[in-house]
Formats: sequence, structure tokens, C-alpha cells
Amino acid sequence: MDRRFLTVLAVSLIFALIVSTIFYRMTAGAGNKPLVQAPTDTKDLVVAAKPLPVGVTVKIADVRIDKVPLNQFPKGAFSKVDEVVDRPVISNILMDEPVLEGRLSARGSGLGLAPMIPVGMRAVTVRVTDVAGVAGFVFPGLRVDVLVTGRPPNNDTPITATCLQNMLVLSAGQTVQSDPRGQPIQTPTVTLLATPDQAETLTLAGNSGSVQLVLRNGSDQAIQKTAGSSVRELYGGKGKPVVVEAKLKPRVRPVVAQQVAAPPPPPPPPPEVIMIRGNQKSVERVGSGGLN
Repeated sequence: MDRRFLTVLAVSLIFALIVSTIFYRMTAGAGNKPLVQAPTDTKDLVVAAKPLPVGVTVKIADVRIDKVPLNQFPKGAFSKVDEVVDRPVISNILMDEPVLEGRLSARGSGLGLAPMIPVGMRAVTVRVTDVAGVAGFVFPGLRVDVLVTGRPPNNDTPITATCLQNMLVLSAGQTVQSDPRGQPIQTPTVTLLATPDQAETLTLAGNSGSVQLVLRNGSDQAIQKTAGSSVRELYGGKGKPVVVEAKLKPRVRPVVAQQVAAPPPPPPPPPEVIMIRGNQKSVERVGSGGLN
């Protein structure tokens, strides 16, 4: 083998080894240097120390203070414990979750269900059975329609009509939150959120007839116009047809024009004769005392 070729190959290998050694030392030295972090401003954040269900009042032991970067501070959060103590919870707060303004009611607004009632609204309780309460599947937060069955004034036939629609369920009995497993809640009463006018209607319906709750899809916000149903209509398809007078239009008899004899034509006018005497001109009727 050529001695010159071996010499060049050996020099190349030595040079490559030197370069690799220098590069390795530079890389290892840079990795051992501590990383210099830019100073970050932090801020106190009030978080829940345990799960806080709806209806409880926040106590000092229920929350704690955590440090978070200033740019990660949630909107509506609190930085002082005194700002959340003694305030009712109106929306479930999970453990380690920041306590937000929208999850709490004003201090002194009441306990239990009262803080969940918006200003200007009312909470009305309806007595229900297993059937009227949709077999216990009326959970807080769902939407229902209210049907009433009774006898209207001056009507001896029972009628079922929809008196209220799209009503929000605040609580089932004393439960203000749904069962996490979706189990039915057996309770004799259901509390609905209503306006003052709706509260009067709901109370009147409960005192004058039988109330039934109808469960509806929460995304269905449409208000349907219904005419109601009566017992006559319910059994109208069996036996002799039943005539519902309240829904029948009055029958109008056709007007038949009577034939009236035409009056006789007027008699023709009598013939006339024009008489000229000098510069005088006169008209004489034949048969009227003139010429014959």
C-alpha cells in the first residue's frame, strides 16, 4: 500500500478525533451550566380546598391561597380569602378550582335556595307524585312544561291545558343538584323558577286543579300554542260521535232569493197633435179632452 496514502489517512483521523473532542467538551460544559430563568411576577389566587356544592356558605377552612403567574390569573378570581368568606355557592366548585365571582352569590343574600333566585324572579314549589314528577326524573337544572286539569267556569267537562312552558327546575325536594349517577330523585315537591305573574298562575293551577309536569329537552326553547284537550275529544272516536260545541263554527243557512213578479209596463202615452193658428202653436192630446 502507498505510504503517502497511509500518512494522509492517519492525519485525517487524528484531526477528526481532535475536532470531536473539542465539540464534546463544549456541549457538556454548556449542559452543566444552570439555566437562568427570567423573573416572573406572581399573584395570590383563592382556590377551593375541597369540593363546594351548591347551597353551602364558604368558610375559611374551605379555601386556600395559591401562587400563580400574573399573566395566568383568571378573570373574576379573588386574591384575598376575606372576599369569599360567608358567601353562598350558587354553582358547584371542584377541589383545587379557582373560586370565581360567577360561582358565588352576594354576602347576606340568604342560605340554601335563596341565593340561586335571580333578582326579579320567584321560586314556587309544586306538589307532585311519581307520575306528575315524571317518575322522579325531574332534576335541578332541567326544563319542564306545566299542565293543569280541571273544569273551567260554566263547563261541566274536564279539560287539560298547558298553562306554563319552559320552566326551570331549581330543586327536587331539598336537593338543589342532580344525582351524578343519573338516578331518579323521589320527592313530593318540585321547585320552579318563575316570574311573579307565572307564580300566580302556578299557584292558581295547583289550587283549582291537578298539576302535571312534562319534561322537555333543554335545548328546545320554543313556545307551542295548544288549544287544550277535553274528555269529549278523548272519547270522541268511540260509539256515537260527540259534537264539541265550543269548537264548531255556527252554520249559516244559505239565503234563497224569492221570485217577485215584475211590475206591469206603464201604459203608452196618448197621441199628440200639434195645432198652429197663425203665430200660435198648441199641442192637443187625443182622448184627454182634446181631439177625438
